[in-house]
Amino acid sequence: MTLSSSEVKAGVLRSHEEFADFIEGLTDEQWNAPSRCEGWTAGDVARHVVGGMADIAAGRLEGLGTPEVTAREVEERQGHSPSQVAQELRDALKANTQLLDMFDEAAWNGPAAGGYDGTLTQGVEAIWYDAIVHSDDIAAATGASFNPGTEDLRACVHHVAFELEKLGWGPATLALDGIEEVNVGGGGDRVTGDPIGFLRGATGRGDAIPGVPDIYAE
Repeated sequence: MTLSSSEVKAGVLRSHEEFADFIEGLTDEQWNAPSRCEGWTAGDVARHVVGGMADIAAGRLEGLGTPEVTAREVEERQGHSPSQVAQELRDALKANTQLLDMFDEAAWNGPAAGGYDGTLTQGVEAIWYDAIVHSDDIAAATGASFNPGTEDLRACVHHVAFELEKLGWGPATLALDGIEEVNVGGGGDRVTGDPIGFLRGATGRGDAIPGVPDIYAE
């Protein structure tokens, strides 16, 4: 249920380069628009994404993705403009590219740092996923155009499948349009449809999918 380490490494770097370009083009009005992430503007969503990459570059890995850490990432960048946040991301990507180059296959298959429940490959895949779903959040808030590619959708579906399996959901097969089938719990009942709709429904961002839980629900 996880892409290869080479796919994940290339995808997480490319997706964040594109994220920097995406947010840099936002107007002040768009930057301050309320988002579907409760209490956050579109700019706050971007601050979180960029803060995560900056934390990794600085070696601050403990608790990444937790509410406390995401709140800190946003707070540290209050008042920063789209261009400032985009440049911070580009700077972090330089360090993170060097970091990812250091890992051999054993490391990619070993445990992730910072308390993440999965391998390093799965942890980096989760960061890739984060950039894509939050780009969609920003697009929904601002009306900006965002069209994830097939590789982005594959990474997101594989990540959600991993989270669903951790929840004990399944067995099932995610047979979504345009990407390979992904088995959860060994495969079973088929879930079909548009990958974007599936991702929104499985993450509490859109209409619920019958039989598929929200991976973020308590």
